[in-house]
Amino acid sequence: MTNLEKYYNKFNEDHRLTTRHGIVEFTTSMKYIHDFIPDGKKLKILDVGAGTGRYSIALSREGHNVTAVELVERNLKVLESKHEHVNCWPGNAMDLSFLEDDTFDITLLFGPMYHLMSEEEKLKAFLEARRVTKNGGHIFVAYVMNDYSVITYCFKQNKIKECIEKKSLTEDFHQIVTPDDLYSYLRLEDIDALNKKAGLKRVKIIAADGAADYMRRELNALDEESFNYFIQYHLANCERPELLGASSHIVDILVNEK
Repeated sequence: MTNLEKYYNKFNEDHRLTTRHGIVEFTTSMKYIHDFIPDGKKLKILDVGAGTGRYSIALSREGHNVTAVELVERNLKVLESKHEHVNCWPGNAMDLSFLEDDTFDITLLFGPMYHLMSEEEKLKAFLEARRVTKNGGHIFVAYVMNDYSVITYCFKQNKIKECIEKKSLTEDFHQIVTPDDLYSYLRLEDIDALNKKAGLKRVKIIAADGAADYMRRELNALDEESFNYFIQYHLANCERPELLGASSHIVDILVNEK
């Protein structure tokens, strides 16, 4: 069993996206997915790194033909146990050879880029996503941001001296990736460089959760009306470039022009 599988065997992904900070991320991501679904159309959607199916199930219930690919066996079993109309496959984002070329209108990569450490691995995932996505289709890619991790782990949790001793940060506080790491934390310039090498054109980039992950306790203390105002605030500001890099997660929306 890999370290990633051990991690997700203990991690409750179903719970994360139903917490208030998770609801912000899910609501935002779904809003932008819907923006790229023409009115009245039912699309073929691929969810790579589907976890326990939060997005797959929601989109399937809307009538879309959804295929979910998940690496972690426990997550896949949880998804299959829900008995929803989702086509489930065990698989790795870097090898989707069981799926045909030019099949999907939308491909979601909402987990893989968190855990692919090297640029080579990320580009392999992009190559496969491009192959199975139709010409003119869209690829949604989620990342965990570097400066969020530095602020929350190094300073909020007071691990900065440990990180300096381990030499896990550059002089300008960018993560130095090792094969043993579970997460890969990027900056906007890293994402731009990946897109260029992958030959993918950005349509839009958004902060999926903005300040929500920094404010878990505060969001939990809000009444329902105030929390809804926070979501409205976030949706009104999630495309502002000055807020992107400090978000916990961002979603890059790309068009697949072959």
